[in-house]
Amino acid sequence: MEWLRVFLLFAFTALAEIVGCYLVWRVVKQGGSAWYLIPAALSLALFAYCLTLHPSATGRIYAAYGGMYIAVALVWLRVVDGVTLTRWDGLGALLALLGMAVIAFQPIADSASGLN
Repeated sequence: MEWLRVFLLFAFTALAEIVGCYLVWRVVKQGGSAWYLIPAALSLALFAYCLTLHPSATGRIYAAYGGMYIAVALVWLRVVDGVTLTRWDGLGALLALLGMAVIAFQPIADSASGLN
C-alpha cells in the first residue's frame, strides 16, 4: 500500500499548492481582501513542508508530482470554478497520472549492476 500513500501525498501536496496560489490570485485579480494572504502563506508553507515528506526530494519526485498537479488542478477547475471539463481534459489528466506513476513507481535501480 506504499503506492497509495505516495499517491495521496502527491494529491495533498498539489491541493496545498493550489489553495495557496488561488488565494493570492483572488487578492491580485479579483480585489479580494488582503487577509486572504495569511491563509495563502500558510497553505504554501504546508505545500513546501509536504514536499519534504516525499520519498526523496529529487528532480524525479518533482517531475512525478507535476502529473498529479495537473489532475488536481483540473478537479479544482471543475469543483471550485464550475468549469465543465472536456474529454480532452480527462485524457490529459489520465496521461499526466500515468506519467506520474511511471516516474514515481519505477523499479529501484540496482546500483551494483546498473540495471533498473
